[in-house]
Amino acid sequence: MSKVLIIAEHLDGKLNASTARCVTCAKDLKAESIDVLVLAAEPAGVAEAASKIDGVTKVLTAARAENAHALAAIAAPQVAAVAKNGYTHVLAPSTTFGKDLAPRVAALLGVAQVSDVMSVEGAHTFKRPIYAGNAIVTVEAPADKTLVATVRTASYAAAGAAANAAPVDAVSIDVTLPDHTRFVELKQGKSDRPDLQGASRVVSGGRALGSADNFKIIYALADKLGAAVGASRAAVDAGYVPSDLQVGQTGKIIAPELYVAVGISGAIQHLTGIKDAGTIVAINKDAEAPIFEIADFGLVGDLFKLVPELEQAV
Repeated sequence: MSKVLIIAEHLDGKLNASTARCVTCAKDLKAESIDVLVLAAEPAGVAEAASKIDGVTKVLTAARAENAHALAAIAAPQVAAVAKNGYTHVLAPSTTFGKDLAPRVAALLGVAQVSDVMSVEGAHTFKRPIYAGNAIVTVEAPADKTLVATVRTASYAAAGAAANAAPVDAVSIDVTLPDHTRFVELKQGKSDRPDLQGASRVVSGGRALGSADNFKIIYALADKLGAAVGASRAAVDAGYVPSDLQVGQTGKIIAPELYVAVGISGAIQHLTGIKDAGTIVAINKDAEAPIFEIADFGLVGDLFKLVPELEQAV
């Protein structure tokens, strides 16, 4: 039977929703147990939140001063050490955090990594996207080795709340941590809008907006919809918005219930980031734009006329 270890992602004492999405993926493995590992200086709050996720068998906490900040170089040896305690699978979200951590864990365990798991076909067989999402490949990992994988969180809904909280156990991990990496500072953009990664509604703008000043119509519509704001890579490269708003293969992969693409032609790299969205609405003056091939609803016309009208209607 499978025994799964999930690495909790958290920041400022709050558990990231990506952890609950990993639990949903782990359930498909028909695992004997699903344990969550919390690495933090003070893990109590995060551990409590993790223990309330439906499907979690046990929460393990490793309280060390070195775990005050999420540094992959510091976390990887600890994860690898815990993984050796009979775990058949080690999962991390396919976020910036997981993509940084999982390869290091795999290297320390001497195994290959499976990236961007989007569906489970068997205990060691998975489907994942390749060629910027143009194709889906089925991959099989060796059954006699620990499997390290990142989970494409946009492909999974977050597991719900459990009727009873799972037990929380403190573990002592006897490993020497490297000192070549140190935390300097964390800079984050502050916004009253929903977080782009977890928002149920997203309004994104593309290069057709023409300037950073024109992007204000995207913000106005997003505010009316209670939505997060995103952008295409072209808009980011043009300097209209900061890079943390980029949606797509080289940005953030999201799965909102509603995605509104304004002035975005629909390059394959962008479509890869929104393929799991519930309803896609596209506004573009080019009726032949690729975005219309995947859109559920499309408006062909001048975005500077249509978006304000849409905002007024909302």
